[in-house]
Amino acid sequence: METSALAVWLIPAPPLISAAVILLFTFRSRWLSHTVALGAIGISLVLGWSVVFGALRTPHFAEHPLAASLDWLPTGNTALRMGVAVDPLTVVMLFFVPLACALIILYSIGYSNFGKALDAHDQPGSPPHNGVEPMYARFFAFLSLFAGAMLLLVVADNLLLLFFGWEIMGLCSYLLIGFWHGRNYADPHQTTPRQAAVKAFLTTRLADVVMLLGIVYLYSEAGTLNFREIFFNAELMEKLVATPSYISGLAAAHMIGLLIFAGTVGKSAQFPLHTWLPDAMEGPTPVSAMIHAAAMVSAGVYMVIRVFPLLAAGAEHGSSPALALMTVVGSFTALFAATIAIAQNDVKKVLAYSTISQLGFMITALGIGAYVAAAFHLMTHAFFKALLFLGSGSIIHGMEHGAHHTHEHIDPQDMRNMGGLAARMPVTYMTFLIGGLSLAGFPFVTAGFWSKDEILADALAHGHTAVLVVLLLAAFLTAFYTMRQIALTFWGAPRTESAAHAHESAWTMTLPLVILAFFAITAGYVGVHHEFPVLGHLLGSNPFEHFVMGALPVEREGFAFSWTPVVLSVVVGLGGLLAGWLVYGRRPLAAGAADPVQVVLGPVHTLLGNKYYLDEFYQAAFVVPAKWVSAVFVSRIVDRGIIDGALHALARLTMGIGGGAVLFEKWGVNYVPDQLADGVQATGERSRFVQTGQVQTYLLGVVVAVLAMTAALLIAAR
Repeated sequence: METSALAVWLIPAPPLISAAVILLFTFRSRWLSHTVALGAIGISLVLGWSVVFGALRTPHFAEHPLAASLDWLPTGNTALRMGVAVDPLTVVMLFFVPLACALIILYSIGYSNFGKALDAHDQPGSPPHNGVEPMYARFFAFLSLFAGAMLLLVVADNLLLLFFGWEIMGLCSYLLIGFWHGRNYADPHQTTPRQAAVKAFLTTRLADVVMLLGIVYLYSEAGTLNFREIFFNAELMEKLVATPSYISGLAAAHMIGLLIFAGTVGKSAQFPLHTWLPDAMEGPTPVSAMIHAAAMVSAGVYMVIRVFPLLAAGAEHGSSPALALMTVVGSFTALFAATIAIAQNDVKKVLAYSTISQLGFMITALGIGAYVAAAFHLMTHAFFKALLFLGSGSIIHGMEHGAHHTHEHIDPQDMRNMGGLAARMPVTYMTFLIGGLSLAGFPFVTAGFWSKDEILADALAHGHTAVLVVLLLAAFLTAFYTMRQIALTFWGAPRTESAAHAHESAWTMTLPLVILAFFAITAGYVGVHHEFPVLGHLLGSNPFEHFVMGALPVEREGFAFSWTPVVLSVVVGLGGLLAGWLVYGRRPLAAGAADPVQVVLGPVHTLLGNKYYLDEFYQAAFVVPAKWVSAVFVSRIVDRGIIDGALHALARLTMGIGGGAVLFEKWGVNYVPDQLADGVQATGERSRFVQTGQVQTYLLGVVVAVLAMTAALLIAAR
């Protein structure tokens, strides 16, 4: 047990250490830098999987989870403790997080064109993308730090240590989204990497401040931030439900839950704080995969899954405001983002809005109490979304090679410039197809089908009909835009010379795609409902549900198997794929042809393509006023007008008082003494002739004076 506890402590350490080693020592060697990063995450993967398989072999592991902690900060009569813990939910995260991170770092070696000469055709002032990355070592250092922060968050046994990892990831997202900080665009309206990084940082920090208030509030009420000490203490949980909050009529548990959920709205890009995530595509593609699948946004959902007992506190006696809000926000976001995705032409931005939508599915699942379904979809989504993002990077890589070969000036990420890549990039095509079908929920084969069906089944079983309808619409649109993306990218004839000269990526890029494709299919079978015909009995009565449920203090009731959600899931999945094939696959788009959906939808397509103009609204409603407040009100009026004006007026008054004091001192205080001194000095100057310095003269003067006095006396005596 002690050895296992030490292994848990060590899991996040290698990537964190490797980041420092690369930045301080190996930065001059590209080979050493990526070797250190890959070796470090490999060690974390081995340590993590040793803990995972050790936990799976331990009977009744959920009843006796692994934990170790130590005193960290004295707080009065007690000390705030920091520690690590491994329960069933941690085991799930430790299975896929280090694996995905390791594959992304391996992929990055090929993505950065290790071993090739710099591309002489890259534009000056813009870090080369098709050539070897000039900031190669720094890139791998930041990826390592990102992975280490996520692993720290996963193994933390308390909210404060989780928050430490949370904030380090926020820093890494800023550094990596803006990694190509020298890149500029001819279109002034196009977001640059610098702007995207600042946007992501400020948006998520806004949510994190609110989340931190919830953490502080929880500590003030509970006296601890340890998950197990809070959630498995029935008396404390009842107290949190019974105690009214300071600023509202809600119970303390509900108010704390709402504040903490705000952090997830920002980190997991839920409406209305979702706008930073599509712009985060300005970072290198491995960063997009890390943010969307392995770390950043997954952390937001993981956090609300982790604190689910607090969010659901008191729900058995009525509704929980936190769960109700999560249901509304999650379901709306799932459909809202899916509608935008159907009108995007950037291969990565389609996936970005897909991520927002799928995270909405997970948040909705938690809102309706489908704890297991949310954790299940989080795991499967990590595999197929990492696969899709890395696949999109391979596509872009191939297009850039073609553009370099033909000297064609096109956007290598615009799907309208692609087509015909299936024959030129077969491994990328097959793996991307598997990931896309998993995202679309292709029935009975892909992991995405089983996890998404679990959410739909739970919504139907517990009477959330409106939620079910919204999620079904979102699932249909998901399948539609996935087929659209596959058809525009891989099928038909090449629509540009760059697409015609594209080629398959290096093995360091395709190997991670193959491994992730394997899990995009097989990962779903661990969560098949135990009553599902044939498969449920063959796979061991839903091992995922039985295992993960042990992370909750009170086991939540499951639901009986029903064919209705299965049929609905199959219909919307296959229906969306069929609709996408009929529009884009049956007659692939020709070069220069208009998008069929754009023709049909007209101005609605323009609205969707411009993301409902929410970015413009935020710009007008918040950014422009904020800049006006800072530049005009704060700087010009408050700072230079009021503060500087008051200080300058005070300075002038002080100078005036000082001038008057000088005059008073000169004429009122110093005049008489100065005149007296001047008189004494004048008298002295006039009398100084009597001082010759000759003794004889002084004696003569004395004799003359004596004689004069004697004469005067004699005269007076007569």
